[in-house]
Amino acid sequence: MRIAQISPLFEAVPPKAYGGTERVVSWLTEELVRQGHEVTLFASGDSRTKAELVACSERALWQDATCLESLPHHVRQLEMVFERASEFDILHFHGDFVHFPLLRRLPVPAVTTLHGALNRTDHLPFFLEYREANLVSISDSQRATVPEASFSATVYHGMPPELHHYSARGSDYLAFVGRASPQKGLDRAISIAMRSKTKLKIAARIYAEERGYFSEVIAPLLAKAGPLVEFVGEVAGEAKDELLRGARALLFPISWAEPFGLVMIEALATGTPVIAWRNGSVPEVIDHGRTGFIVESEEAAVSAIGVLDSIERAACRASFERRFSAARMASDYVEVYRTLTERCSGADWDTKEEEAQPRSAHG
Repeated sequence: MRIAQISPLFEAVPPKAYGGTERVVSWLTEELVRQGHEVTLFASGDSRTKAELVACSERALWQDATCLESLPHHVRQLEMVFERASEFDILHFHGDFVHFPLLRRLPVPAVTTLHGALNRTDHLPFFLEYREANLVSISDSQRATVPEASFSATVYHGMPPELHHYSARGSDYLAFVGRASPQKGLDRAISIAMRSKTKLKIAARIYAEERGYFSEVIAPLLAKAGPLVEFVGEVAGEAKDELLRGARALLFPISWAEPFGLVMIEALATGTPVIAWRNGSVPEVIDHGRTGFIVESEEAAVSAIGVLDSIERAACRASFERRFSAARMASDYVEVYRTLTERCSGADWDTKEEEAQPRSAHG
């Protein structure tokens, strides 16, 4: 198939450090190329890919000190995509919502993967207005707030099996990997480490808007924990792989409905079980008692640490390979692509465009 992948321009594809969406776009793009598809990637100019790269900005916008506003770059990207739209069998968007008003004017089918959290107040009227849009959720939990939206499928994220290395044994520490934000539950992770008297290594990026929370809440907890808790900062690549595969368990004590949570499958790929709160996609990713433990309190998390030896690390890796590989993700998306292109084959696009005039969210 001739497939266009349209990535946000905030980070390169793949990102050099943090950047979940762009990382997934990279894994999907490279696997589609490996499977023999003709893929064009619309992304920042510092991206690296085996697909044809169309540079829609000179570099990743969040890495460009001269970029003061991202919207003009993304609007320009859409113009570049739409100029070439007829060259493809399908367009796959990974951005937010700026492209939706143009979907009705496309000469080919399109699909949009929603990578962020959805709330009913803001998103339901929008999705009802664009009921002809083909949406993909990254977990069933993500779509639960707006079940009326036009979802074509749920496709779980997947990554290359060789990206993380399996270890049959962990070391003596727990790991926390993620942003230093209240939603990610870093304060809970530190508390769990202190209550269980277990070492904790924290790999976290501190965004500017989170510095207040870090200084007021996290820094005092780190001081109280002393050498039991080590803050190592942001990690990527081999350093991240080493941190995860050496851990007894990954702590994922989120306090919000995480749409997916890539770090959970990264941990499973190394054989490391996950202790996670029952929020968002967690019950869809973690098999309680087999690949980790799903808990709802710090007490339960501490208890789970005590029975980690009951988890077979080989089972964690096997679950990853079966459910969360890049090959499985790409195959699932190709099935979505084929369904949509077959539905649209032979269609009168002028008629389709006429029928798809704006409809009120009130019916």
